[in-house]
Amino acid sequence: MLRERFRDFIQSQSGSPQGPAIAQNGSIRSDTGRAVKPEDFAARHNNGLDQFFSYIKGEAGLSILDLGGGNQANVSFITNLGHKIYSEDFLRSLRFVENGDGPERVDNFLNQNLNYSEGTFDGVLVWDVLEYLSAPLLSAAVERLFRIVKPGSYLLAVFQSHEKAQSVAQYAFRIRDSKTLLVAERGVRKPEQVFNNRSLEKLFQDFESLKFFLARDKLREVIVRR
Repeated sequence: MLRERFRDFIQSQSGSPQGPAIAQNGSIRSDTGRAVKPEDFAARHNNGLDQFFSYIKGEAGLSILDLGGGNQANVSFITNLGHKIYSEDFLRSLRFVENGDGPERVDNFLNQNLNYSEGTFDGVLVWDVLEYLSAPLLSAAVERLFRIVKPGSYLLAVFQSHEKAQSVAQYAFRIRDSKTLLVAERGVRKPEQVFNNRSLEKLFQDFESLKFFLARDKLREVIVRR
């Protein structure tokens, strides 16, 4: 199944398993077919990331879900903190499952990507993947995230802050440390929806709270508490 293909290296508490999208030279393959090389990444202080890890500081043995697909940096950082990391590549999955509005398509996508038991995760690194889901799929994905994370857990998501953008950069995110991300553009996509603070509050209305950070490159970082 696709889900097994996308997560064949995860669920380890220690070590640094390599993800299937990473080449031997450290580059990753984007959905546009263009390889994103290590030198393409730029370091940036990230307030959202800082907040996310401050909330789990001092904890051990947590289960963290990464929706950006597997990469060596994120796996190593999370497991070196003593946590388990699970990975789903949402954008790659959309190439195999049509991003449509029908209930069957929505169920198919979620069963391949978020098929976990209730309260499985202590945190989710959502990144920018929700921007590229159709409205019905987005709503269903957020509902599923609400179910599979534990109460009091946190999500870190990234959205474009340019509300009239016709196309937006798609990013790859690698964690350097608890306050620093390595970020690289890996192509351009048309967003299914563009969000402002009010629409994000509505999207996550079942969650306890949201906290916004306006970052560089017209990105809005959002910390969501379950």
